[in-house]
Amino acid sequence: MMIIWNIIFLIILIIFVIFFFRVFLFKTGLIHTFNKFITTIQDSFQVYQYLKVPEFNENMQYNLLYGKLSLYLNSLPSIEDSDCINLVTGTNQNDIVLSLHANQTIHDSFLGARLFWLSQQNELDRTGSFLLKIRKADKRRVLRPYFNHIHAIVDEIENQRKRELRLFITAGDSAGKSRWRSTPFTHPSTFETIAMESDLKDKIKSDLESFLKAKQYYRRIGRVWKRSFLLYGPSGTGKSSFVAAMANFLSYDVYDVDLSKVKGDSDLKFLFVETTPKSIIVVEDLDRFIEEKSKLTSSFSVSGIQNFMDGILSTCCGEERVMVFTMSNKEQIDPILLRPGRVDVHIHFPVCDFSAFKSLAINYLGIKEHKLFPQVEEIFRQGSSLSHSEIGELMIANRDSPTRAIRSVIGALKTDGDGRGSEEKIQRQIRDDDVDSAPERFNTVKDLRRIYSLFRKRSSRRSQASISPMP
Repeated sequence: MMIIWNIIFLIILIIFVIFFFRVFLFKTGLIHTFNKFITTIQDSFQVYQYLKVPEFNENMQYNLLYGKLSLYLNSLPSIEDSDCINLVTGTNQNDIVLSLHANQTIHDSFLGARLFWLSQQNELDRTGSFLLKIRKADKRRVLRPYFNHIHAIVDEIENQRKRELRLFITAGDSAGKSRWRSTPFTHPSTFETIAMESDLKDKIKSDLESFLKAKQYYRRIGRVWKRSFLLYGPSGTGKSSFVAAMANFLSYDVYDVDLSKVKGDSDLKFLFVETTPKSIIVVEDLDRFIEEKSKLTSSFSVSGIQNFMDGILSTCCGEERVMVFTMSNKEQIDPILLRPGRVDVHIHFPVCDFSAFKSLAINYLGIKEHKLFPQVEEIFRQGSSLSHSEIGELMIANRDSPTRAIRSVIGALKTDGDGRGSEEKIQRQIRDDDVDSAPERFNTVKDLRRIYSLFRKRSSRRSQASISPMP
């Protein structure tokens, strides 16, 4: 009987020892060291193979698999077990997102196999990579289904949340690194907020919707799946806001090509190679750089621009992209540069007319009609004109009082518009009861120019907008 009690006591003692040892391991953090020791013992009896997923390939083209892996690994629960984790702000500023730090390992399980991912970063060019560690015995069985699983999970994550758009800008000398630097694209412009004729706006939206659905069609006819636009008109007429509206409508990233930082034709090609699908590639003020080229002050050639627009490189690496070129005036440009195939759609952005003014009034002041509208319309008929940005700034400055804002626009059109002196042709004058008694903020564009130190040279303007797909 005594032997039995001794055995029972011994068992209870062993249970208590194990329990307190486990508590000791967890409370002191030695459990992680213990797990690493067990893993090391197990690894000594296994044969592993390593597969590397770099951020960029040998041609410095972005690896889409790397981006998907980053999203997948950051969604794994085991990321919380890493020794070092980055805390970053998500799409919503109130969201905190966990991301894997460099030189940290995260484990995953799939079909009974245990897989390890190591996050790496090259200290020379600051590019990243992921290193997969998998048992050779499991490789043939799980590798392909595992990557299919990753693609499915990432697609589900992207469908559940709005894709975070990025704005990429051209960097200077990168010393072997990517030439692009990115920041979140948060521009609020949409097709509903831009001042443009409704028919023209509907045609553009229909064109973009058709492009999104035309992947198989482009492949069937043997053409690369891309679209190109030319936006031309004076500065301040809304071309940049239109590009932002396109990006938000398509949910595409934006690549802003700064031609002043392009070293030559080859450099321009490398910039294009590093862009990704689902993106808008923007080249602003192209006419100015072509003019500089004619004066032998730019580093790239016109033929380089032509190849950038529709050369063999753009046909091989230009899938699912929209190219946008902006100009102040296209009349001085060689038509060969703008021929069909290089530019699909031409959109003219004129200075503000009365129709655009009403759109601005709705967006900036929240009014559809006002008793001063007939006077504004008459001034526009007399030939006065200002850019959308000038009128928009006047409305913003006087947004608390729609009447004062419209009165400021009227004063600006009379004194600063192209049709100077048109006020003498207007029979109806502004009565004292048409305006607020509150002190004025900015009454003319000259006031804004003085505050912002904006000086611009007046050029001849057109008053009719048109969209004309090239024949």
